[in-house]
Amino acid sequence: MNPKTENLITVLDAGSTKICVLVAELNDGVLRYRGHGIEAAQGMRRGVISALGPAGKAINLAAMEAEKKCKAPIETTVVGIGGPHVRGVNCQGGLNMGSRMKEITREDVRSAIDRARSVGLAADRDVLHLLPQQFVLDDQGGIHDPVGMVGNKLEVMLHLSTCSGSALQSVVTCANKAGLEVSDTIFEGIAAAEAVLSADERELGVCIADIGASSTELVVFFEGSVAHTAVLPIGGDHFTNDLAVGLHISVEEAEQLKRNFGNCVVTAVPQLNEIEIGGDLATGGQGARMVRQRFLAEILEPRAREMLTMLRDNLRHGGVLEAMGAGCVFTGGGANLAGLLDNAESLLRVPARIGYPVPLSRMPAELARPEFSAAIGMLLYTHRTQVRKASEEQGLRQKLKSIFAGTY
Repeated sequence: MNPKTENLITVLDAGSTKICVLVAELNDGVLRYRGHGIEAAQGMRRGVISALGPAGKAINLAAMEAEKKCKAPIETTVVGIGGPHVRGVNCQGGLNMGSRMKEITREDVRSAIDRARSVGLAADRDVLHLLPQQFVLDDQGGIHDPVGMVGNKLEVMLHLSTCSGSALQSVVTCANKAGLEVSDTIFEGIAAAEAVLSADERELGVCIADIGASSTELVVFFEGSVAHTAVLPIGGDHFTNDLAVGLHISVEEAEQLKRNFGNCVVTAVPQLNEIEIGGDLATGGQGARMVRQRFLAEILEPRAREMLTMLRDNLRHGGVLEAMGAGCVFTGGGANLAGLLDNAESLLRVPARIGYPVPLSRMPAELARPEFSAAIGMLLYTHRTQVRKASEEQGLRQKLKSIFAGTY
């Protein structure tokens, strides 16, 4: 690897409407923004790649723009994975270490996790994340790191985040066609949580809903660990399409109306407000007509309540509906819809807020918006993972050094 790029971290967020490549530099333990590229998505449908050629071209254009801004070549990338094919499951397993008590080693922890993860996964499923919830040592639960403790039986409660193997391979293939080597993959819901949630929220219990164009990724944290993950097949494009059909206008105009005048609480819109729609600038505004702004809300509110009801039912089915002591956090581009929080608090009976990503050093203000939470979170998650691995390797080297030092 080029020494100039060793301290660069690059992430790729390939969504249904946009491709984002974001680059940060690791300098003295601090992440600093270096550049980004955004390109309209091509060859994408409902969160998965439907045509490799156009998708690879769009990724390449976004990567070239990012390279130009950061003035350095991009060789590897971390890829975000999302869409309805992502699923989560909780499992449990462990190992007995004999009749005599022994000290728990890092290898024992790995063995317990391997046994817990050996659940029956379909042949086409790939594991994205192995997320320990807690360890149980001789019936003592609530342990986050048992290494160094002494006991006879070690169990682990684990959350597995899995995805379609073919969907994952399609993203990797497109990145490779764009000249990028994929070094890791991250579930976009986990990444978004990294960018917008506080430690207190994770401890008290919180649900983060990352509303993308075609789907909504859900992650529930409780007592600091991931308790539930899921994906709802509803996103911002569904609201846009409802407006396009209901008002008999183009999808592009419906998107602009949603952004500028949309509200999913009918009573929040004054009855007398009117807006002009359907005007074609090329014909001098011919075909334009006036409609009540409330009519937009009458279209958007049922879809919002459908999405939130689906979210509530999913959390209830997962056994985590009562675990949201800190409420629900909405992020992603779809979180910008006015009135969404009011509906959420009404249906879920918990506080709700919009999650804005933690800004990186030197990052332009245009990226400090909910639609970039997943991309920024991927950078933060990758950085934290690298720091943890480096710490473990350093600890192993010190242990080996002490062992060999004691033999002479």
